[in-house]
Amino acid sequence: MNAELLAPVETEQPIAADLPAFDGHFPGAPVLPGAVLVALVLRAIGQRAAWAQRIGSAPTLRQVKFLAAVGPGQTLQIRLEDTAASVAFSVRCGTTTVARGALAKAK
Repeated sequence: MNAELLAPVETEQPIAADLPAFDGHFPGAPVLPGAVLVALVLRAIGQRAAWAQRIGSAPTLRQVKFLAAVGPGQTLQIRLEDTAASVAFSVRCGTTTVARGALAKAK
């Protein structure tokens, strides 16, 4: 196994206040949709060739828990960690974990 896969990585992702995903989700109290949050994790994985190979081009979302809302203008920290069967991820906003889960290569 490639040593790069074993070392956890972390990246920051600012969330623009005018991101179209907030439109209608929800009026008066905008919340980043969970699907967009997972897409940001996938983009973070895709920026690292070895990690992208680990989950393949059509990964399976093994598990995901959304723990707190993400609003406009916040900055997320996405942490990726190699496990025996998947790439585990956690997403924080400051000291609050907003999501965690795992992606794996489809069987």
